[in-house]
Amino acid sequence: MPFITIDLFEGRSQEQKNELAREVTEVVARIAQAPKGNIHVFINDLPEGTYYPQGEMKRKS
Repeated sequence: MPFITIDLFEGRSQEQKNELAREVTEVVARIAQAPKGNIHVFINDLPEGTYYPQGEMKRKS
C-alpha cells in the first residue's frame, strides 16, 4: 500500500494539487504495479517560515 507525501510551499490551487495527486497516482500504479485504490497521496502546504535548510530560512521563489 504505497503512501506518497509531497511537501510544497503553499500557494498552489486546489486544481493543481488534484492534478498532481492524479498524475503521481498514475505513475506509482504503473511502476510499482500497485492498484490505484491502494495508493494514498498526501500533499502538505508549508507556510513560509517553516523550512530551514542548513539553518537558514528558505523563502518561496
